[in-house]
Amino acid sequence: MFLFEGREIKLIRTCAAFITMNPGYAGRTELPDNLKALFRPFAMMVPDYALIAEVILYSEGFESSKNLARKMVQMYKLCSEQLSQQDHYDFGMRAVKTVISAAGNIKREYPDMIEELIVLRAIRDANVPKFLMDDLKLFNGIVSDLFPKIKEEPADYGDMETSIRARTVEKGLEDVEAFVKKCIQLYETTVVRHGLMLVGPTISG
Repeated sequence: MFLFEGREIKLIRTCAAFITMNPGYAGRTELPDNLKALFRPFAMMVPDYALIAEVILYSEGFESSKNLARKMVQMYKLCSEQLSQQDHYDFGMRAVKTVISAAGNIKREYPDMIEELIVLRAIRDANVPKFLMDDLKLFNGIVSDLFPKIKEEPADYGDMETSIRARTVEKGLEDVEAFVKKCIQLYETTVVRHGLMLVGPTISG
């Protein structure tokens, strides 16, 4: 039993409360000092992203997981160093997990596709929609350096692209290539992310 604000409460020894802090991360605030004093602090090291990515890729059915995980983590490291600083850019473990989820979806849909091509397509699907035009050029350079021998063929969206173009014309709009591409990117993003935000003027592409 322990006393809490004048009430006796039974202590369950198998129950504990933990608070994970991420100082400096966008949108996070520090704990008040009076609450912080009630908890015992301990430090955590930066996880091995490559090892985590390798294990998850293995669980998704990839055979060359070690090499693919190394390339993926290196790609995000280079992006964080070379691309501009934007509030909506994220090159941490969350981004790596998103790419792996997308790669897993593609592998299940196309089990005979080359694994490097699957990961390359997943990297593009998960990242291209959020990059600014200038950063996109740098990103393409980074990806082509990491996957030099892989020739990527454009994905066929078939009925989906046809429907987007038809509905656009029905609404009295022009089915501009950039706008159709953004609609497809929006769809691809909803497949791999729980939440998303559209930035820019309406129907701007």
